[in-house]
Amino acid sequence: MSFLTGALCDRFSAQENFQIAEPLFRYFGGKSQFSGQITTLKVFEDNTLVRTVLEEKVTDRVLVIDGGGSKRCALLGDALTALAVENGWQGIVVYGSIRGSEAINKMPIGVVALNTHPLCSSKHGHGHRDSVITFAGVNFKKDHYLYADSDGIIVSETKLD
Repeated sequence: MSFLTGALCDRFSAQENFQIAEPLFRYFGGKSQFSGQITTLKVFEDNTLVRTVLEEKVTDRVLVIDGGGSKRCALLGDALTALAVENGWQGIVVYGSIRGSEAINKMPIGVVALNTHPLCSSKHGHGHRDSVITFAGVNFKKDHYLYADSDGIIVSETKLD
């Protein structure tokens, strides 16, 4: 599916349950455009559940991680991103930091994050999956649709054609 978020805004922004994320993010990865149904994670400075979710084989899914906006460590690195590519994830949105950005930029996946940080997160296994998470002015819900390109991130309850 090829799309432009600007064109989607022109066509669908009057719909209910159409949300546009505040422009807080940096873009990484070899795909400047990605979309898919959302899987959510809420974690804080602990990426154990990130690995668990990215180990799952999926089709047309995007992982959205609410890391509490922390810039003190990375929730995603190049090894986990490679795992995501291997298992079919289209993109990852991180409300937090990543590391290994130069390697991630060569991978066929879209990654959006607040920033980079060289320190890896802790490993305690704390967090929640598939709950509603809110950041950047958007409520991210499991199975809603996310569209991202270099102009921004859009979330819709229904698939946009």
